[in-house]
Amino acid sequence: MIHPTRTLAALVVAGTAVLAGCSTAPSTSSGPTYSSYDSAGASSMYGTIDSITVTRTAGTTNGSGALIGGVVGGLVGNQVGSGSGRTAATAAGALAGAVVGNNMEAKREGDRDMYQVSVRLDNGDYRTVVQDSVYDLRVGNRVRIVDGRVYRY
Repeated sequence: MIHPTRTLAALVVAGTAVLAGCSTAPSTSSGPTYSSYDSAGASSMYGTIDSITVTRTAGTTNGSGALIGGVVGGLVGNQVGSGSGRTAATAAGALAGAVVGNNMEAKREGDRDMYQVSVRLDNGDYRTVVQDSVYDLRVGNRVRIVDGRVYRY
């Protein structure tokens, strides 16, 4: 005989694992992206801002919303029906709850503006850095790139 509690636990774990694979990875867009780059010359870290472009990044999830939603959905689904119908309702509730929980977590994080700063380096190469603010940066400013961020100097 299939034990409903074990079935529920297995379905919640399986549904959470599936949805965790669908969740977005934490944004790494605050780090730099590189084009041709000469790390040997110190002057390659200095340049002039060529352009600043605003981009929108979607909210990210870590899977906790899917986990909580899956558990709650499974518990609610387990209250419906009896026998194999209850098992099916539990599985459907866990899956639906995980999807809803994951979406709610992504919306709670919200979209953010990020800035792509394109810098023409003194050695002639270009470098694009994506960061969360441009505070006092303007096109044409002389800048220095340190640890993946652009600063005026």
